[in-house]
Amino acid sequence: MRTILITGPGGSGRTTVAAATALRAAGNGIRTLVLSADRTDTLGTTLGATTGPTPTRITPHLTAWRPDATAGFRDDLARFQDRASNVLNLLGASRLDPEEVTPLPGAEELTLLRAVRDAALSERHELLVVDLPPTQQALALLSLPEELRRYLRRLLPAERQAAAGLRPVLGRLAGVPMPSEWLYETAARWDTELGAVEAVLADREAVVRLVAEPGPAGTDDVRSASLALALRGLRPDALIANRAVPEEWPAGLVAQQRKALEEWQGSYDVHAVPHLGHDPRGADDLAALAVPEVNDTTSTVEWPVVDHLAEDGVLVWHLPLPGAIRDELDLIRRGDELVVSAGQFRRIVPLPSALRRCTVAGAALREGELRIRFAPDPDLWPRTP
Repeated sequence: MRTILITGPGGSGRTTVAAATALRAAGNGIRTLVLSADRTDTLGTTLGATTGPTPTRITPHLTAWRPDATAGFRDDLARFQDRASNVLNLLGASRLDPEEVTPLPGAEELTLLRAVRDAALSERHELLVVDLPPTQQALALLSLPEELRRYLRRLLPAERQAAAGLRPVLGRLAGVPMPSEWLYETAARWDTELGAVEAVLADREAVVRLVAEPGPAGTDDVRSASLALALRGLRPDALIANRAVPEEWPAGLVAQQRKALEEWQGSYDVHAVPHLGHDPRGADDLAALAVPEVNDTTSTVEWPVVDHLAEDGVLVWHLPLPGAIRDELDLIRRGDELVVSAGQFRRIVPLPSALRRCTVAGAALREGELRIRFAPDPDLWPRTP
């Protein structure tokens, strides 16, 4: 299934663009599902229908869904209380009733990720259009499955579960209770669920589209988002310049937008969506926006390892980071991982297998690409006769 992830700064019209994209695809006969994480029904207002926790049929080929984070959080908490009932009773803790539960921060994001996973696995639709939160939350959302899986594996390594028979002995030696079997089972289930979400987001059929109004603020947001996406090996497949004004509008605004559009066109596949003079509402307004169609592009960017052993005795790892600033880059090697920081963004990435047997020999930023040199470790590198 093709997945289009749409984000942009708050107020940029990303929900409207997501609705227009989904409606255009459905009009072409593509079975489409549009998802939104907004608590308020902005998506339904734009489509001219009411959306909610139950998928709503908008047209014969278009369905809209706005998952309920509160219900999902209540279900998760109920399952946790059931599994941890012995521990809670031992501590004298009282159970929480469903009606007193409100979702914690981050519940909406987790609910949306689960909905994305469920939609991808259901095979009921050919296209999934996801109205992501505003840019900064969306970038954190895309990073969440990978980071949570890493935390789980560090805190509850799967190999420790194999020592189930030794756990009471280890507990007495350590002087503290060891994690019980259900905790490892829960961690394994979470890891499986997060892995499924991560697979959907990392699939080459999933693309990211940015929405921004042409202007200084939009340019700053696009630059920041592009760098954060690049750190995850992604790039926008399209940049939607939303609310582009006609030439007869005030000259200052026209000139400001034209400057931003010219700058964007050098680096992105830009699609200018016209300003209608009012907030788009209903199918006719959405059709007039002329958003780009579904295409066969990909947002995935390869990070190749290039062999320079014969010439320079090193392997070079190429990480495209457009918009990165040399003074704001930082690299830390930690075991088989590399911590890469670019401005306010950071990612911990596993090293390719060949580079794990090497030491870092230097790095340079050239033409928007970070090139890290690795020299083979004589104690680990296979020797040739």
